[in-house]
Amino acid sequence: MNELKTKIAQTCLDRFGNIAVAKDIKAVGAEFGVEFPGFMFGKNLKVGFAKYRNPLAKSESVVEKTEVSKVAMAVKVNDFNVESDGFATNLVPEKDPLFVPFGNFSTITKVLKSKLFYPIFVTGMSGNGKTFGIEQACAKTNREVIRVNLTAETDEDDLIGGFRLVNGETKFFKGPVIKAMELGAVLLLDEIDLGNPAKIMCLQSILEGKGYFIKKTGEFVNPKKGFTAIATANTKGKGSDDGRFIGTNILNEAFLERFPVTVEQEYPSVAIEKKILQRVFDALDIKDSDFVGKLVDWADIIRKTFYDGGVDEIISTRRLVHIAKAYSIFDDRMKAISLCINRFDEDTKLSFSDLYTKVDADVVEYPEGGSIENDEIDF
Repeated sequence: MNELKTKIAQTCLDRFGNIAVAKDIKAVGAEFGVEFPGFMFGKNLKVGFAKYRNPLAKSESVVEKTEVSKVAMAVKVNDFNVESDGFATNLVPEKDPLFVPFGNFSTITKVLKSKLFYPIFVTGMSGNGKTFGIEQACAKTNREVIRVNLTAETDEDDLIGGFRLVNGETKFFKGPVIKAMELGAVLLLDEIDLGNPAKIMCLQSILEGKGYFIKKTGEFVNPKKGFTAIATANTKGKGSDDGRFIGTNILNEAFLERFPVTVEQEYPSVAIEKKILQRVFDALDIKDSDFVGKLVDWADIIRKTFYDGGVDEIISTRRLVHIAKAYSIFDDRMKAISLCINRFDEDTKLSFSDLYTKVDADVVEYPEGGSIENDEIDF
């Protein structure tokens, strides 16, 4: 490097630190009568969009001068909003008083308590508390958790991170997966079978417990002790043959092999579900324990019929909670049930409604289509 080039490079180093943007480099070059200092723009010096490492920089690491990178420094501790504290806050979920442990809760709790890297694949029907149970296991074990809801559009940029435009400059934002690795947190990959199999293959090495090389920045991230991953899905990664969970995908076999164990989440037993619903009723200040028992028995009969192939639909624990909330509003058992089973086709809706009248002999069957004509409307 000749004397003129050295002066240009040294000036850039003094003003901007190891990294400088193209427009600043060109401005310094112009001061020395060089319209385009090409030696400052070598391919081996490029570290980002329109950003280049100074050839005189002593370190290969990407470090910007403090006054140039105040926003970038904030990015290191923030989630996706450079103006908030984001991931700097406590990510341990709060204990929910409505939660009742059941099923695989103790299994998941033991894994989290061990702080070993041991990915778990949790599969089960919709509305049976898969995600809720994992979050409460994290609350019990005082583990931070970062939840990522996957869709067909979720890709490496969403998971690992990517460049964003901040105040006219591009900054690299680390994604939730990298943040979970750095914090030693639990990475909750919710509805993983909705993800595009090709797009989520970026998680391969991460699900082996190894570090990850961020290609866009040249940084290698080693997971902190305690980091692990838990995935939830309505299928076992083999797609949905009956079409109940449309949009789910057949996941790559090598990807699924990264999960040492799979736990199958069933609906809670009758006794446990009564406890769950009773807590919901208490929280809503509903004094009707008899209705709790009738609802759970009704749902249990429907589930048994579903498993025997007698019906195509099922009543989930989540839907029982929906009914409880509707009952707290309308104070009418059949109206609450009717409103919450309207999502089913006509034959299923009528059969479910008719079944409840047999479980609860004292209830008055709700008229088909509702009783709007009998509602007292004060307008």
